[in-house]
Amino acid sequence: MKQRIGQALIQQGLITAEQLNMALTEQAQTKEALGGIVVKLGFLSPKQLSPFLADYFELPFVNLNDIYKEIPPEVIRVIPEDIARRFEVLPIKLDDNLLTLAMVNPLDVVAEDTIKIRTGLKVRPAVCSEEDINTAIDYCYRQLPRMQEHINNFIELESGLRLDDDIEKLRIEASETPVVQYVDSLIIQAINSNASDIHIQPKEKSAELRFRIDGVLYDIDPPPKSMLPAITTRIKILSSLDITERRLPQDGRFRIKIGPSEIDIRTSCFPIIYGESIVMRLLNTSRPFLGLEHLGFMPEDLKKFRRLIHRPYGLILVTGPTGSGKTTTLYTALSEMKSREKNIITLENPVEYRLPFIQQSQINYAIGFNFAKGLRAILRQDPDIIMVGEIRDRETAEIAIHAALTGHLVLSTLHTNDSSGATTRLINMGIEPFLITSSLLGVLAQRLVRCICENCRTEYKVDAEILNKLLLKQRIPAFYKGTGCSKCLNSGYQGRTAIFELLTPSDKITNLVLSRASSDEIKRQAQENGMKTLRENGLEKLKQEITTPDEVIRVTQEEEF
Repeated sequence: MKQRIGQALIQQGLITAEQLNMALTEQAQTKEALGGIVVKLGFLSPKQLSPFLADYFELPFVNLNDIYKEIPPEVIRVIPEDIARRFEVLPIKLDDNLLTLAMVNPLDVVAEDTIKIRTGLKVRPAVCSEEDINTAIDYCYRQLPRMQEHINNFIELESGLRLDDDIEKLRIEASETPVVQYVDSLIIQAINSNASDIHIQPKEKSAELRFRIDGVLYDIDPPPKSMLPAITTRIKILSSLDITERRLPQDGRFRIKIGPSEIDIRTSCFPIIYGESIVMRLLNTSRPFLGLEHLGFMPEDLKKFRRLIHRPYGLILVTGPTGSGKTTTLYTALSEMKSREKNIITLENPVEYRLPFIQQSQINYAIGFNFAKGLRAILRQDPDIIMVGEIRDRETAEIAIHAALTGHLVLSTLHTNDSSGATTRLINMGIEPFLITSSLLGVLAQRLVRCICENCRTEYKVDAEILNKLLLKQRIPAFYKGTGCSKCLNSGYQGRTAIFELLTPSDKITNLVLSRASSDEIKRQAQENGMKTLRENGLEKLKQEITTPDEVIRVTQEEEF
């Protein structure tokens, strides 16, 4: 087969016999594809090779430069960006169950099989040039030029009428193709950027668009303010909200499917002085939970936490601010605890991920179904394990503690800055200290730190002022950071991991709680018992070259005071 390809190249006058022999000699050493070697040696350009391969293997050839701007968003989102870049492929057409795939290497069986498994579709290869694929992928997945086109089309269609004075005209305009395509492109760009939230806010004379990526907001080129009413209405229609109501906050949700993944989008509309602020939270409900060992635990803390969640009864609390990953930790723990022999019930607000192995319930304040009322009802369902989304009042805390004391394992979250503040918070709610010490198995505090981008990581020298803030007790040989690249949106970070602080009550800590000691006293005693603080866990992530000193300081600032 290799020889036939070589002979075909010679017959078409693309290379000489001498060049073929040189390429075959190279191939014997490197085991690379003959076509790639011919290009690498400079005998052919990628643009010359691609049409030849299409003709030789009797496959269609596509000139991506002619078509990539016209590929529909619903076709692009069938394959994630990382898959497209890894295999140098681009989906260009979808007919029923058949996906036409532009490929640099049409013989890449691994790429075909991976995409078949990920999408559940049949794949029809088409050959494209290696020179064109990256430009096409950048355009189709980053969406910035496409979004600008939708804005321009909207401006051309804009009638000049005051849309916010006419609900029916606003409804019609929200259904026009440029607005529909803009919202689709906006969501796809956010997903491909690994954003957790989209913020759209009107200002006095302009609009503001930002994505929250790895916990930090980044500015994105906004649409013109004149387009905001139509965009807001389109999002409200998708979320089944009342488009005529602009004075009261509204919450809704909708789902989109991208390849095998389902993205749950929570919408919040909030009236402000210049219009309505829209925030969309993106949740990939199809993403599997990888296990506690992948969350960022230090080995000793992981062993302790696993022992706690396999206790038959008691109360386990996870603390931290909003967005610190508490719910993910609880879901991952439940995933590890699942068993046909156990009845697991949750009470959440809202249900963020649907787990097939447990019974999940969502509170509804509008009909009086709150945490306390729901928790009372759950106790009549013969549960073994109960997860309460949040303890925020005395009544819920009392019921949770009594459930823990009567043979149930109860997991919940609490808004405190660290693990030692949990008992103080419960006492301030009005819970008797002896009830806390009798039921509490442990408190896990956590934060999320951003990880250094692997594509642009580099060693650097840390300022003395930063080192002083970290109060390093041991020498770290080298520090790393990301310089910024296209993969991390020039932030230097990509992805997040957790740092933890696990407090398990000892006799001395129990006595401190019973005497209503301060959280600082409890924390000092816990450290004497061997507890590693959030800052110490962050320093461990520095030693492992996972994050940066600035990031550790950012998420553990309360330990400086």
